[in-house]
Amino acid sequence: MRKIIRFLGLQINGLFPWLYPFIDQVSKPIFLLGPLYFFLDFFKYSKLAHGKNVFMPKILDFYPIYFDRFAEAGIVPKHYFFQDIWASRIIFELGVKKHYDVGSRLDGFISHCLSFCEVTMLDVRPLPITVSGLTFLQTDCTKMTKLKSGSLSSISSLHAIEHFGLGRYGDPIDPDGYRKAISEIQRVVKSNGDIIFACPIGRERLEFNAHRVFNPKSIMTLFKQCKLIEFSAVDDNNRFINNADIKAFDKAEFSCGLFHFKKT
Repeated sequence: MRKIIRFLGLQINGLFPWLYPFIDQVSKPIFLLGPLYFFLDFFKYSKLAHGKNVFMPKILDFYPIYFDRFAEAGIVPKHYFFQDIWASRIIFELGVKKHYDVGSRLDGFISHCLSFCEVTMLDVRPLPITVSGLTFLQTDCTKMTKLKSGSLSSISSLHAIEHFGLGRYGDPIDPDGYRKAISEIQRVVKSNGDIIFACPIGRERLEFNAHRVFNPKSIMTLFKQCKLIEFSAVDDNNRFINNADIKAFDKAEFSCGLFHFKKT
């Protein structure tokens, strides 16, 4: 029954992605307190501002933000916050001057790296902006024909390869998409070059068309041209574990494996 409920919930969320956060808010006791505090603050501000040369609130300019007062000081997105810091620190410590990336977050890992090195970003989707230090190549990363074999000193792909070939981002349907992309990543890196890789790990499965979840041992097998330098992880409770035990994640539900490889 739980699986059926989860299945139906995911179908609804696919059609109405805004619905889940809305339901999450209205289900809390603070839902009614937000509007109440808004009007109390409005009347208090109006009283204190009366007769002063300051901005005065007008009803037609109301822009109510009901729930920020109840939030924590910051939000830690599942997997991505720790993953992006972990990976960018490695790139920084390697002293990389020009780094290549396949499909990682522009507003996370890529922006971190741009503060200390140039980045060439490859993605199947377009990028209609220009950023200093960023070069963009729109390409199918299962066949990176624009890059020569053994030409890169470092490349990364964080939380991206698990989507390849599922059509989620308009990419061609290809059950072997993830294998082809990992093969291409190894092809374009030079001997002794660095590969920084992250993906969902745990109970191996395909959740079509969102993503795949890999047994971490499967990732080790796929990167057969490489030596593992470091394995860290973000566990099911969104806790970062440095230098984790790879065997401990075989039966995880939805963790994030962080792999630093050297091409042999």
